[in-house]
Parts: sequence; C-alpha cells; structure tokens
Amino acid sequence: MDNLRFSMPALANKSYFNYGGQGPLPEPSLNAIISSWEKIQELGPFTNQVWPYVTKEVELTRNKLANLCGVNKHQIALTENVTSGCILPIWGLPLSAGERILISDCEHPGVVSACKELARRKNLEIDILPVQTLRHGIDNQDKNTTELLRALDVALKEETRLVVLSHLLWNTGVIMPIVEVAEKLSSHACRPFLLVDAAQSFGQIPIQDAASKADIYAFTSHKWACGPEGLGGVAISQRVIENAHPTLVGWKSLKNEGSIYDHEANPFHADARRFEIATSCVPLLAGLRCSLELLEKEGDVMERLKRINQMSARLWEKLRAIDGIDLVLAGRPSTGLVSFSTATKYSSYELVKKLGDKGLWIRVLEDPEWLRACIHITTTAEEIDNLAESLKTLINRI
Repeated sequence: MDNLRFSMPALANKSYFNYGGQGPLPEPSLNAIISSWEKIQELGPFTNQVWPYVTKEVELTRNKLANLCGVNKHQIALTENVTSGCILPIWGLPLSAGERILISDCEHPGVVSACKELARRKNLEIDILPVQTLRHGIDNQDKNTTELLRALDVALKEETRLVVLSHLLWNTGVIMPIVEVAEKLSSHACRPFLLVDAAQSFGQIPIQDAASKADIYAFTSHKWACGPEGLGGVAISQRVIENAHPTLVGWKSLKNEGSIYDHEANPFHADARRFEIATSCVPLLAGLRCSLELLEKEGDVMERLKRINQMSARLWEKLRAIDGIDLVLAGRPSTGLVSFSTATKYSSYELVKKLGDKGLWIRVLEDPEWLRACIHITTTAEEIDNLAESLKTLINRI
C-alpha cells in the first residue's frame, strides 16, 4: 500500500480521512492527464488527426467501466459526476401524474432535490423508505438486509414507479442489498425502476452484481477511485435505454449530426450515449484509468476491502472506548465509513477545525449532524491512533 500512498502528494503533509468527499489524486494519474492534454494539443484540438486518439480514449474508458460494472459497453454513459448520472436518466423516464417515487431517508441532497423537482413538474408523489435506523455492523449484515426488505414491503405502493436507494449509505456507511431489492421490484405489479447512487461504492466495494441489476447505477471518479473530479459514469439497464428519452440534449446524444434536419422520429443513440450531452474533458479519462490501475496493483476489490475493514474496525474500536463519543453503527463497519457524534463543548464544525489545525481531516454531515471519518487502503494505523487520541483530548476539555 505504501507505493500508492507515496504517489499521492496530498497525503505527504496531513492525515486524510475524507475519501468519501474526494480522494487524493496520485501523481501518475495527474501525469497521465497532462500527457493526454499535451497529445491533444500536439495533434491539434480540432483536426482530423485528433479524432482517432479521442475515440480510443473514450472507448478504452467505456470498456474499463463496463467491465467493472459487469455490463455491456453500450450500457455505459460518461458523465461529469454522480448527480448528473442520476438525474439525466430519471428525468427521461416515462412517469405519469399520480405515480410515486420511493426514496430512502439516507440519500444525498443533490439527488433528493432532483427527485422533488421531478415530482413537482410531473405531479408525482414522494414516499420515504426508512433505512437510517439500520445500524448493524459487518457481523450482522443479514439483519440490515432482512429489516430493509421488510421496510420495503411496507413502503411500496401500487403506484410506485421509481425507487431511489444508495448502494452504500453516505452517512451510516451501511451497504444496501441492491440485488435483493432489484429482485423484489421485479415482482411488483408496476416493476418500478431502481436508481442506485454509487458515490460511496465505486472504488471501494464489489459493484458488479448491484450495477448489473439496477436500472440506473451512477458513480464518480473522484471519491474512492481517487481519480480526477469532473468525470463520472452511469450503467443503464436495457429497459431504461428503450423507454427513457434524453432530457438534456447535445451532439453526443445523436446518432448522426449530419441528418438532424431530416424528419427522423428518433435521432438519438440507441444505447446509453443518448444520455451524454456535449463536449467534455478527454484528458480526465486517462487520469481515471490510471487511478483504477494503481488500485488494482494493490489487490483485487475484495483484498482491498479486507484491508479497509481492518483499519476501519481499528478506528471504530478506539472511538468506542472514548467517553463522549457515540458511534452510529452498533458493530464494526462493513466499509471505510465511520460516523459518530460527540458530547463536547465544541460544535461539530469547531471540532473539525481544531482537528484540521493538527493536520487531521474529517468532515461534518449535516442531516443528521454527525462526524464522518473515511478509511482507505492508504490509511495507516498511526493515523488512526492519532485521530482517536486527538478526539479524546478535545472531548475531555469540557
């Protein structure tokens, strides 16, 4: 793990626990971006010579992401981030007034607000799926699954047409049983579409089964994959490709730019590219592929997750021993997200600032107001011990 850690300039002068917000970019990935930019300028950014290079970069990345998601490459659309990967397809779904969206109570505000606006415009109703109370750790994950499926049975209605659920909850750190949820929805009378926010799962846990079962599985480069910001992707099911219309439209959405004035009923790609829009930053593709390759050199996804689990368990155990800290999970975490609250004279924001003054960086979650530390394969035992000791010292200063 040291090779990857030492390749990240951001880790040279701080203890970083915010991978769930944005992962550090390895220097080789930065160099890959720069080299790609230089190549494009050498060929000419808009010349006949550059297009084969651009096409190859796009296809290499699309193929890589398709393999990671366990889907065909025609099901992958390249986006700028998770939010656009979620929003662009759902706004094109064939939803009618009076139908319902079921959204969990642990979704990111960007996705929640998009669903609320979609409901307003199409006269849809929104129901809430309670998952925040699922707090079992890695040793009792089956309980999370059982309780989630029971809650889903209660929350689903006859008119439910879209279910929104993250693969890995960004606040509690609990993994949602996406495959089991997809199977349950397939037997529902309306076969609701399943949108999965994969912001915290991509680059951290196995995703193939979930991504291949979801209708929309949106992820980003810049968190656990430690790629560049401004690049993401979405795996889209065949039935969404066949039934959803593009929402924001540009030249990338089109089968043939040259025939746009023809009287063709459907000018859009017959694959996931219908949800792509227009010009994007090609050099970022090389950066993401490089970061993914660097992660793979440290072991397959299960080997990496085992390392993450060992380190997050270390932090969870140390925080559990500190009076004044209330852990969100009742047992050891199943991922690298460790959330907690504190009983101290400092507000959460003051506490984060004071830790930052010591070179220790965690974050505040606003709803509910918890603190969150993220553990990746680059996190060391010494960093975890320092974080726990610093928290103990600050909390005892009441």
